[in-house]
Amino acid sequence: MSVRIETVVLDSQGMSAWISQDRGVLAMIKAFHSMGAGLVIGANTIVEISHARANTARLNWVLSQVRIEPVTEHAARASAALLKQAGLHGHKYAIDATVAEMALRQPGPVAMLTSDVDDMAKLCGDRIQLIAM
Repeated sequence: MSVRIETVVLDSQGMSAWISQDRGVLAMIKAFHSMGAGLVIGANTIVEISHARANTARLNWVLSQVRIEPVTEHAARASAALLKQAGLHGHKYAIDATVAEMALRQPGPVAMLTSDVDDMAKLCGDRIQLIAM
């Protein structure tokens, strides 16, 4: 990670790996923190990562370490436009589109920890550095 990153966006897999204390993700979070990068998630990511087996205390601690961006009407419309541009549609891609839209409006350079590099590349183009999980 020799390139300076201003903002790091985490999708649900990135957040889940951080919550479960995946060593690789913890090392990346530490490296991004040391370079002063801000950590950001979309509000709907909270819905994706919350489930009965989730460690609530750990989840709440991790959430306290990130900036949570709301999904507004404007963001939803912009997300729908991204889907259309990418030739994607339906609920399978809806949250990915909101995460991509939110990433595209963050201070750059922006990196994203994601398990879905193919779809995020379609949605973000080359404007976001995608880091595969």
